[in-house]
Amino acid sequence: MRITRTVAGRGRRTAVMATTGLTAAALLLTGCSDSGSDSDEADADGNITLTVADFGQFGYKEAGLFEKYHELHPNITVKENVTADEKVYYPKFLQQLNTGSGLADVQGIEVGRVKELVDTKADAFVDLAKVIDTDAWVNWKALQATTDEGKVIGAGTDIGPMSICYRRDLFEQAGLPADREKIAEKVAGGWEDYLKLGEEYKKKAPKGTYFMDSASAMYNGVVSSDEEQYYSKDGKAIYKESAGVKAGWDLAAEAVDKKLSQGLAQFSPPWQAALRKGSIATVACPAWMAAQISTYAGDEFKGKWDIARTPGQTAANWGGSFLSVPAKGKHVKEAGELVKWLTAPEQQAAVFKAVGVFPSNKGAYDLPDVKGATLEYFNNAPIGEIYAEEAKVIPAAVLGPKDGIIKDSISTQINNMEQRGTSPDKAWDAATEAIDKVIG
Repeated sequence: MRITRTVAGRGRRTAVMATTGLTAAALLLTGCSDSGSDSDEADADGNITLTVADFGQFGYKEAGLFEKYHELHPNITVKENVTADEKVYYPKFLQQLNTGSGLADVQGIEVGRVKELVDTKADAFVDLAKVIDTDAWVNWKALQATTDEGKVIGAGTDIGPMSICYRRDLFEQAGLPADREKIAEKVAGGWEDYLKLGEEYKKKAPKGTYFMDSASAMYNGVVSSDEEQYYSKDGKAIYKESAGVKAGWDLAAEAVDKKLSQGLAQFSPPWQAALRKGSIATVACPAWMAAQISTYAGDEFKGKWDIARTPGQTAANWGGSFLSVPAKGKHVKEAGELVKWLTAPEQQAAVFKAVGVFPSNKGAYDLPDVKGATLEYFNNAPIGEIYAEEAKVIPAAVLGPKDGIIKDSISTQINNMEQRGTSPDKAWDAATEAIDKVIG
């Protein structure tokens, strides 16, 4: 077993989604429709419309799940409203929770926000412990959305076991091995080895290419492999003393200094353009990132990307989200049933097959669409095997109420080091000043 000390991470598509993301950033817009709390009451025939508000790429549209749910329940139509940027989505969601107005029947929650909602807004949600079997999820996922009293405010959608996505063809042109197992061996010592690999790449890098997309993305990968990241187990903000934060910051600063990164904020238009152009050789890659890469890199680079195991000997998680049912929604019972169905093993497996976001429901891991899954776009990488091995051994990381704010502030300043030439010391001071204004 290659896994030793194991921890869960943060972010989802936000990169943040992270992660998503996270972190983590403008995210992939998968589809929009008018929705919110304006869903219609049941008509004379008992037909209703359920609204789902989420962000980034949950994969339901791509997997055809809303259409399938309508086939199974002809009286229910599901409409999805997707916000591209979770940073835009969340403040609006908080305002809706505070006023009790404008809420969708089902609302997505990013992992970096869930602790704040568990601590301060639990009464605003339906207790899903009465709807789902929380034992079906990897244990740390369910705990993330559970209050001290045992109320569950969210059903887990996906998680983000870590890996490295890389361009086989660029590695070969730079004189490096392209085999995923050999790449895993070269970074087996951790993220320090990842930077050493970057220095090797830089020596013979194809013109106009960069080893990594973003030092802030690598930072998030480093931090996600530490148990206490931004908060201690007693709820104290410890990001200034956190060993994981320090390691991630120092490695990010080193990557910037050695010019190993293209300096692109993930999910931004320049990042998307760089993937289309083919100038990025590696990306710190939680499971959900593969869908982002394949979408923006496009058909030209199909089969040229591959996936290797995460640097180091620890399992790590970056990202994951939840589906919640606001207590003031118009169709609470039906919304709970939809959430239960969407997060069941078969549907999570279908989403994984469609967009590559990895299930948090353990029952999905033995299903054919997960267990034997490969990604054709990524040279048929055995992602079911790679991610399931990580997922099964990731215990809970400590979450804090302002994880998202802390992570985003630090990521912003790493971007400033890359894009504006800000010194590491000044960037750190700016990050801590911004964070302290929010968390006190």
